[in-house]
Parts: sequence; C-alpha cells; structure tokens
Amino acid sequence: MKRTPFPFRRAFTLIEVLVVIVVIAVLATFVAPSLFRNVTDARMATAKAQIESFGTALDAYRLDNGQYPSTAQGLAALWQRPVIDPPRGWTEPYLRKPVPEDPWGRPYLYVAPGKVNLAGYDLLTYGADGQPGGEGANADITSWQ
Repeated sequence: MKRTPFPFRRAFTLIEVLVVIVVIAVLATFVAPSLFRNVTDARMATAKAQIESFGTALDAYRLDNGQYPSTAQGLAALWQRPVIDPPRGWTEPYLRKPVPEDPWGRPYLYVAPGKVNLAGYDLLTYGADGQPGGEGANADITSWQ
C-alpha cells in the first residue's frame, strides 16, 4: 500500500495576521470617537428627560400637598410616602419606579426651596465629571435651563 502525501495546505502567515490586526486597530481609532460621542449625547439626553419627568411628578406632588418635598424628604417622596414630616395629601406614588441615579451613576441633586428657584426647587446633575460647571459632557444639566 502506497501512502499519498497530504495535499499542500495554505495557511495564513504571521505577517498576514499582523497586517489584519493593524488594519482593524486603525479602523477602530476612527470609529471609537464617534461611538463615544453618541454615548455621551445619549447620557445627556437621558438626564434632561429624567429631570423633566421628575419636574412633572414634583408639580403633581405640590398640587396634592401644597408644597414641594423638602430637601430632607428628597426625590424619594415621589415614590414612597415620606417618613420625615409626612404630608397629609400624599395619595399615591408620583413616579412608576423608584428615582434612578443619573446616567453617570450618581444621585440627582435636589434642593427645596431652591437656591436658583427660590419659590420652587433646584434639581440638577453635574454631568460626567461630577463637578459644578463644565462644558460638553461635563456641563451641568439643570431643571431651570
């Protein structure tokens, strides 16, 4: 019985594999900034929408109770009847779900009466950097702007 040799198999060389990896890396450097910009824009839009939603719930709370929740009661008063100085007019949760953190994983800042809105409340998040002020992704997102 005569053995026939295996047919010649062509495989990728190390150089070819490295060239493909370099091409993918170069393409990723052009695509990644665009993707991250979209993520940042989405987080900012989410924070604005949530602040608007909380504003509507806070207005409904005020209509039922005659005033906005105090700073001590916080935004949790929109979800559960406050334990601190419970209002008599609290009838139901004003939000469908508990108050989430901002898109960067920090609690929203709520002050009532506000420092900017003396007759109402201030509701804000400091953006991506978590510091007051800033531009772009680090800009503050507030209920009064």
